Amino acid sequence: MAENPASFNARSEFVIELARRLHAYGTTAQRLEGGLVKVAQSLGLRCEVWSNPTGMVLSFGGGLGPEGGPENTRVLRMEPGDVDLRKLCAVDAIAEDVLAQRIDLAAGAAALRALDAPEPRWHQALTAVCFGLAAASVAGILRAGMNELVVAGLIGLVIGTLYVLGASRPRLLESLDALAALVATSLAMLAASLLPVSLTTVVVASLIVLMPGMMMTNAMSELTSNNLISATSRFASAVATLLKLGFGTVVAVQTARLFGWTPASGEIVPLPAWSEWVALGVAGFAFAVFFKAQLRDWPLVMGAVALGYGVTRGVGILLDVAPTGFAYGVFVAAMTVAVASNAYARWFNRPGALIRVPGIILLVPGSTSFRSLNFLLDNEITLGTDTALALLNALLALMGGLMFGNLLVPARRHL
Repeated sequence: MAENPASFNARSEFVIELARRLHAYGTTAQRLEGGLVKVAQSLGLRCEVWSNPTGMVLSFGGGLGPEGGPENTRVLRMEPGDVDLRKLCAVDAIAEDVLAQRIDLAAGAAALRALDAPEPRWHQALTAVCFGLAAASVAGILRAGMNELVVAGLIGLVIGTLYVLGASRPRLLESLDALAALVATSLAMLAASLLPVSLTTVVVASLIVLMPGMMMTNAMSELTSNNLISATSRFASAVATLLKLGFGTVVAVQTARLFGWTPASGEIVPLPAWSEWVALGVAGFAFAVFFKAQLRDWPLVMGAVALGYGVTRGVGILLDVAPTGFAYGVFVAAMTVAVASNAYARWFNRPGALIRVPGIILLVPGSTSFRSLNFLLDNEITLGTDTALALLNALLALMGGLMFGNLLVPARRHL
């Protein structure tokens, strides 16, 4: 089918606009590239895509045959994306409408550009609050005491406010993780000098949202799909984030020692068993806000969080072997989440990311990697190495579960 140059330009520009949004809304390299190639083929374009966390290269030809028409190569420099489930669903719906010819290319491109509107202020305020809710809920899931839950929640609220205010300031952005760790650990040390609390639990819970566990998981996913450069870049970014968090924590600990802050003595009474499931519900709500899901999708996202954690917990209880049970529980939970997300995408014709991303969020080994780094920085080589091995086991179990889940129920959609 011969296409005129204007039609070729319109189609290639639509694919470029689509690429920008998929990258900005947290799509991994293999899913982004697969989705773009499929859309381009449906529009009668020959397209080759190379994606990495900070940019893309797209090369187009005008047709699918050997005489593919005019060549058009675009290089896009972009910032690393964040998960935005609402906009990801909107992008998916716009692409479906264009391919089904319910709207034309110009209207589709305009609809994509309209998604660039900034988040309303109320959502930024809710995000800051959810930092506190997530921190408190993680303390509850870890079965800490009431002191840890309250302190972690308050520190999380402070970190959330700092994050929301600092994210729009470029000069502060590159040091925001280190500053957040410095503030969180300093406040935790101060609280520990006044109240009997588990310092490690409070620090980990307070910083849980900033830990790069999901980034590491995405890097491993890209690595297994042979997107080697993207995987390496993403993993290096995760390590850089960990180093900044670790540096901020070490500085805070040393400063607290100068002030003579020593942990208060006293018994820590763990919360009752039922509080773990209340905390899980609160965590599901917080992550629905963090992932910017639509209000109608909140129950789905919260259910996915509960599914992933519940399967892991259940398998661990059945096996009754802590290290192996945890790793195998992560494997079974990741496989279950993958099956559920792919089935949902097939049956409802919507992105499986609505289940896949929140379903694994409590399985990703962010806190484990943070603890390993802190042990190493404190010259606890043995503990640091053992924790790093636990991190590797969790990552392998998670990736193995996702791969086997995709084998059991193949993904019809790339998103």
